[in-house]
Amino acid sequence: MTVNKNIQVAVADDHTLLRSALARLINSFENYKVLFEASNGQDVKERLNKHVIPDIILLDVNMPDIDGYETAKWIYKNFPQVKILALSMFSDENIIIRMLRLGAKGYIMKNAEPEELKLALDSVLHKDFYLSELISGKIISGLHKDMDKPQDAISLTEKEKEFLKWVCTELTYKDIAGKMFVSPRTVDDYRNSLFEKLGVKTRVGLVIFAIKHNMVEI
Repeated sequence: MTVNKNIQVAVADDHTLLRSALARLINSFENYKVLFEASNGQDVKERLNKHVIPDIILLDVNMPDIDGYETAKWIYKNFPQVKILALSMFSDENIIIRMLRLGAKGYIMKNAEPEELKLALDSVLHKDFYLSELISGKIISGLHKDMDKPQDAISLTEKEKEFLKWVCTELTYKDIAGKMFVSPRTVDDYRNSLFEKLGVKTRVGLVIFAIKHNMVEI
């Protein structure tokens, strides 16, 4: 008889009540078990360095001492097998982009329904990617279909490829224009052309495409 192995999850959040509630919720999901709870990035580092390794870590972006950004960067470098699901109260695209660049496989809002958390965990585990319903709705219709197209099947100019790389930074569109030595209007043209070619509607959608097709280094 085959015994299903529990999927080990770590929960990192500095709010004790929320962290405990999330742990109880995750433990209620079939085949999921919380391996440990942590209040900040330092706690996470200590556990992982002791070889207490979860399959997924639900990682709050805003934590004291060592925040989610630094923690994600450290996990991706030292324990790349651990899948990071970022957790935040904010849907700001700069936060999302930064967490994805640092190695997060997904991003979910703290006001998500329990069913969405289960979906997010399943998606990160099996599809290696998840964005919350709210954020996905802002990005595109048919995200996964378009993101799964081979890069070679989409014709991008060299300038569009360069623009994509700059989009994955924290620079504004005006700053990107300066870096590329073109006018802001030209940068708008690059952006709109890529929106149409890739079937996306926001900067986050462009970043997801670039990351999934290895056009930028995490």
